[in-house]
Amino acid sequence: VQKRRVEDLPPPLTVVVPCFNEKDAIRPVLSRLETIVRDIGGEIVVVDDGSTDGTAEILDRIAADDSAEDSIVRVIHHGRNLGYGAAIKSGVRRARYQWIVITDADGTYPNDRIADLVAEAENADMVVGARTQGDGGQPLLRRFAKGVLRAHCSWLVGEPIPDMNSGLRIFRKSVFEKFAKILPDGFSLTTTITVAMMRSRYRVVFLPISYSERVGRSKIRPLRDTLGFLQLIVRTGMYFAPLRVLLPLATLLMVGFVGSMGYDLFVLQNLTDKTNLLFLFAVNTVLFGKLADMIDKRS
Repeated sequence: VQKRRVEDLPPPLTVVVPCFNEKDAIRPVLSRLETIVRDIGGEIVVVDDGSTDGTAEILDRIAADDSAEDSIVRVIHHGRNLGYGAAIKSGVRRARYQWIVITDADGTYPNDRIADLVAEAENADMVVGARTQGDGGQPLLRRFAKGVLRAHCSWLVGEPIPDMNSGLRIFRKSVFEKFAKILPDGFSLTTTITVAMMRSRYRVVFLPISYSERVGRSKIRPLRDTLGFLQLIVRTGMYFAPLRVLLPLATLLMVGFVGSMGYDLFVLQNLTDKTNLLFLFAVNTVLFGKLADMIDKRS
């Protein structure tokens, strides 16, 4: 992607950095971000999400060292760990500028590509750094789960999504605020806003980026995150495309009803409760899907 001149880029931006227990990575990440943001114009808002490993103290020292009038780094502290999504919301609420960039504090994302994302944002509502070059050392099981979720979300929006939960992206603050009430406080915030914007026909551009192995310990917890993954599959479908989720189920129930009714009429010569229940379940599923779709359209 050809870089544009600084004066041709969108207005100054706010880089929001959610941070939880990143004492080994936070200094080099912020140091590089400061250089990048000073070239483009804007500020950096670091949201410490209740860190307990000394990260909060490091951030306070960085803020004290940068207390001069030309400082571009601001630090926000959560009294306890509220979640990745909650940290991003806090940063966006306190952002001074309309364009928001989010990136992680663990050194996995190529922040040197922020200028490329900003350049693409002139003709888009959101630009996502799609991790198509390298897997950042992710376990096979996690890559499989993400592949399933990506296929599910692509089916919901009706077009392919190269990376629906990348943590490096740029978007307009005003658009983010439109969806703020439905955005979760956990890691699924990025997935939810991707699906929400694409279903609402905002222009979302995916820019291929590399992805590095993180510095420090991963925050992934297998059991909790597996349950969260299953919940996310159901929630995104019911939030944004209830008919696409429920009509296949209703069709399956109706096929079961027709088959059961045929067996009852030609073999048993009696209409059974099973056939009646299948018919009621099929009709109720269709009605529930239509009602959910009407609520979705109105809201």
